[in-house]
Amino acid sequence: MTKTIGNLTAFGLMAAATLGAGPAAAEPPKIAVVATGGTIAMKLDPQTHAPVPALSGEDLVSAVPKLKDIATIQVTEFSNVPSDYMGPDRWPALARRIDAILADPEIRGAIVLHGTDTLDQTAYFLDLTLTSPKPVVLVGAQRNASDPDADGPRNLLNAARQILAEGAAEMGVTVTLNHRINAAREVRKTHTSNVETFDSGDAGILGYVDEDRVVFSRKSLRRQTLPLPERMPRVDLVSMYAGADGSQVRHAAQSGAEAIVVEAYGWGNVNAEMHDAISEAIAKGVPVIVATKVYDGRALPVYGFKGGGSTLRKAGAVFAGDLTPDKARILTLIALPTTKDRAALQALFDR
Repeated sequence: MTKTIGNLTAFGLMAAATLGAGPAAAEPPKIAVVATGGTIAMKLDPQTHAPVPALSGEDLVSAVPKLKDIATIQVTEFSNVPSDYMGPDRWPALARRIDAILADPEIRGAIVLHGTDTLDQTAYFLDLTLTSPKPVVLVGAQRNASDPDADGPRNLLNAARQILAEGAAEMGVTVTLNHRINAAREVRKTHTSNVETFDSGDAGILGYVDEDRVVFSRKSLRRQTLPLPERMPRVDLVSMYAGADGSQVRHAAQSGAEAIVVEAYGWGNVNAEMHDAISEAIAKGVPVIVATKVYDGRALPVYGFKGGGSTLRKAGAVFAGDLTPDKARILTLIALPTTKDRAALQALFDR
């Protein structure tokens, strides 16, 4: 039975209230923020006058009032460490945490706050292993939060705008700083302090977060997804340098490295001593991946002198193509628990 209040029924009062209120406001979209640390979360220590970890993810979100105008932010405090501390011991847990967060159907995407020193590596690891198709944007800062012109707040806001933009879910994991959107596979840090530090070399940026909208110009066509291994193998990175005697390659192979990435010259060249050490490692069953330290271009088996790429290929080396040495190591880390077969590894680098 409907209860009567004065000349109106309770039902009538509710109807009148509903009509007077107008249409219900739509719920703002939800975005996850996963804080890991880095310069973006640092402030000057009053004793040492040097930047140190100081701010939480909640602190950083609170410092950008415009965020609440476009989204509801859900913050996860994963860690608060310099990005120099990030690596295979933390990456799998971070990937699993982000996938769990993105499993919530209300979450549109995730922003990962991260230091810039290894930001491109973490981004590539996540791009290879995350199973969710939702957009994941890694951001950091070149200037700490004590700087009057700190770049962290703008980067955080731009990341949120990117996630909400049409087409963002088709871009994979990106690194977005100073308005520029870079694909995880191709991006690398190019300057120690300039805010225009991340660049994608020959490939070019994916797009730009402009003042009025997010403009996407292209997609990364060479993305791939691999199963997240149960364990992270030991993969060493050894640099070729003038006069290298191969001892570092031999040490890596003898002390337990399950694969070795060689940061070579040019198209993928080393000297005769390094050639011999690489050949010995391969003969012992330790895969060797040859990458180039040159900023642009690919590592290819071209030259035929001892130590040239063609001779390294004949010895059984895998060539990393256009992946940087750091990223060649990451792909090897993920692939190695599944296969050590040279042809299978080369196929992954060629994809």
